[in-house]
Amino acid sequence: MARLLIVHHTVSPATQELLGAVLDGARNDEVEGVEVRAEAALSATASDLLGADALVLGTPANIGYMSGALKVFFDTVFYPAQGATAGLPYALYVHGDNDTSGAVRAVESIAKGVGWERCRPPVTVTGRPDAAAREACWELGAVSALAALGQV
Repeated sequence: MARLLIVHHTVSPATQELLGAVLDGARNDEVEGVEVRAEAALSATASDLLGADALVLGTPANIGYMSGALKVFFDTVFYPAQGATAGLPYALYVHGDNDTSGAVRAVESIAKGVGWERCRPPVTVTGRPDAAAREACWELGAVSALAALGQV
């Protein structure tokens, strides 16, 4: 069975709403054969990452950057992941009050450094998530599940 790992830092109702939509998309009935596992960024390990066939990262934009928790995840897995996860499909969603560009840039820079391949453009949401934001996150989850199966 293919494995999709979702590493997230969910500290607000908005980020919880986006995570819920990603999970719903990843677990939709049209995609079979994928085990979906969500781990908080502070508890996700290198073993979790090394066992994944695709990855979704979720973070709030804090002070123009990714959350400290997601940065800790990267610090923990960077060296074990280098080389071992080259080509891993990944996707990203970011929530911010007004600007998400710094967080997106930081995550994409690290992902490039370990050789991951983006399977979908990042979903960025500013302010309160609306129906379009939830739909974009649902699609991100569904596409990421397909990426875990090697179908994207």
